[in-house]
Amino acid sequence: MIPYRDSIPCEHTPWVTWSLIVLNFAVFLVCLTLDSDTLTRVYHLFGVVPARYGHPEWAELTGLGRNDPAPFVTSMFLHGSGLHLVTNMWMLWIFGDNVEDRMGAVRFISFYLLSGFAAAGLQIHADPDATAPMIGASGALAGVMGAYFFMYPYARIIIWVVFMPLFVQLPAVAFLGAWIIFQMYKATTGMVIGGEYADVAWWGHLGGIITGMATYRLFLLPGRGYRSGFDAPR
Repeated sequence: MIPYRDSIPCEHTPWVTWSLIVLNFAVFLVCLTLDSDTLTRVYHLFGVVPARYGHPEWAELTGLGRNDPAPFVTSMFLHGSGLHLVTNMWMLWIFGDNVEDRMGAVRFISFYLLSGFAAAGLQIHADPDATAPMIGASGALAGVMGAYFFMYPYARIIIWVVFMPLFVQLPAVAFLGAWIIFQMYKATTGMVIGGEYADVAWWGHLGGIITGMATYRLFLLPGRGYRSGFDAPR
C-alpha cells in the first residue's frame, strides 16, 4: 500500500517543503553526472559516517577528517538511488506541507534540520563503528511524520492499494502509528550485518521520530489553528 495524499488542505503556501524537494532532486541529478568512484567519495565525505566520529583517528587516516559537523546537514540532501529519493520526497510532499503550515517557514526548516541532526546523532551512538555513510532525508522526514502524528491524528490518509484500482482511507494515527512501530521494530531487531535492510539507518529514523514528537510544540507558530481533517475530499 502506498500513501497517495491526506485530507488536510494547506492555508499557506509551503515554500520550504517545495524548496527542499527541488533541492534534493537537483543534488541527485548532479550526482548522476559523477562516476562511481567519485560518487562513493562524495557519499563518504558529505554523508554521516559513524566511525568518523566514533573513531577520529581512523577518520584522519582515511582522509575524512575528524569531527566535521558539515555532513550532519549535507547528508540530508544525498540519496543512494532514485527510489530512495522519490520515496522520501513523496512522503515529504504529503506530510511536510501540513506541518509547515502550522510552524511557518523559518520554524519548519529549523525543526526539519533539528530532526535530521538528532537522527544522525542517535545512529552514531547506536553503531559508532559503522563505516558506511548515512545519507538521505529519512531522519528529518521521520521527525516531520512524528510531528504530524500528534498534530493531525484524525486526518485521513488516502492509501493506494498497489496493482489494484482501489483507494482506502485510514486515520493518520493508524497509518503513522503502524509506520512508527515498524521503525522501532527494525531499529531493535534489524541491524544484523548482512541481514535484510541492514543498510538502513533504523536508529536514525527512530531518532528523528522521537525528536519530532518531543519538540514539535516548541516550533508551532501562534495564531495558526488546528484542523482535524475530518472533511476529507471524496
